[in-house]
Amino acid sequence: MKDKINRRDFIKKVSVTAAGLSILKPETVFGTRANSSVHLGIIGCGGRGTYVATSFVNNTDTRVVAIAELFEDRLMKGKSHFNEIAVKNNYPELKYSRLFLGSEAYMKLLDLKDVDAVLITTPPFLHAEHLDKTVEAGKHVYCEKPVAVDVNGCRRVMHIGKKAEGKVSLAVGFQIRHATPFVEMVRRIHCGAIGDIVMGQTYYFFGFIDLPPYPGVSSDELRMRHWLYDRALSGDIIVEQGIHVIDICNWVLKSHPVKAFGTGGRKGRFDEGNCWSHFVVDFTYPGNVSVSFQSAQFDPGYGDVCERFFGTKGISESHYTGGVFIKGENKWDSGVARGTPEEIGKKEWATGVFKSALQDADPNKQKAFINSIKSGNYVNEAHTGAETALSAILGRTAAYKREEVTWDELVASDEKWDPMIDLTQFDI
Repeated sequence: MKDKINRRDFIKKVSVTAAGLSILKPETVFGTRANSSVHLGIIGCGGRGTYVATSFVNNTDTRVVAIAELFEDRLMKGKSHFNEIAVKNNYPELKYSRLFLGSEAYMKLLDLKDVDAVLITTPPFLHAEHLDKTVEAGKHVYCEKPVAVDVNGCRRVMHIGKKAEGKVSLAVGFQIRHATPFVEMVRRIHCGAIGDIVMGQTYYFFGFIDLPPYPGVSSDELRMRHWLYDRALSGDIIVEQGIHVIDICNWVLKSHPVKAFGTGGRKGRFDEGNCWSHFVVDFTYPGNVSVSFQSAQFDPGYGDVCERFFGTKGISESHYTGGVFIKGENKWDSGVARGTPEEIGKKEWATGVFKSALQDADPNKQKAFINSIKSGNYVNEAHTGAETALSAILGRTAAYKREEVTWDELVASDEKWDPMIDLTQFDI
């Protein structure tokens, strides 16, 4: 059957095949090599889902065996992509019976007995629901950040983490905690390399994310395809993107912030959504440690991601692409090249002489997750994921209100956002 089939024939083919499907043991069909690999199902096969799943296949003993998607074009694109990889790796290609389309597609994927682990890369407002059902199905799960977009969702994820404890591995996509330069820097900070931390500075300056226009689709479908522009679906830029540097602050300071004051707005953005273009937040951590946070998602012609911590014995500084090092009494340098592409030189950057601080972040994170499954030493990052999401939500809430908000006030609010969208409208 050709990939280019109409929507009705596609659904009919899947339904008929699935109804008569008998599951054979993997070793019977695929042989020893396939049986030893972790079978991965993908819930949400957009750009991020395709990238992360491909990285899993390339860096671990994993193969993609099923995909669930809301939109047919993404489902078929994912099928073609992972079938190309399967052919190269001498694995069976994905069949139509392993492709699930629609708002309940993920439940059909979770019913597959031979799916060992699930990658959740749907829009963030769906993460808590999909995470809950995945753990209930007894599957190991790697959930992209943020785990939720509101306080109620974060509470739910913490509860899910308790259900998963000791039964399955539950990982959250904060891969920077596995980047070798960052791991060593934080280890040194925790060993006293910069002394007592007095204050911090962190920022995530990024250009505008230009998404395809999708002419002729309904307003709700455009919202779903452009979820990055919609605060109810994404959590806004501080929760969806800036959360990475907030997580590093929590990691370094071994805590979440106790209060925040902030501001921001949409100036500089011209898309159809309602996400802000920038946030400026002052977080206060235990010990009266103040950390200034800034994020931007428009295009002023400059971008950088950085964390600096100022201590009584020195300063730590860490960039995605501009070095990771410590200055002061206990000097240390990770050896990662410093500077922008222009500063380092386009030739060096293109030939691989340049080394990003995040070069091994995704592979290391994914290897740790797969190893936890194979060893039985299950990881559980639900609490950390929810705590970091709440930290970002604290900053967002303070900026929206333009007033100081404490951690206790935020958690007591049990805030719950209504996305005001019915996903069943996309079903046939």
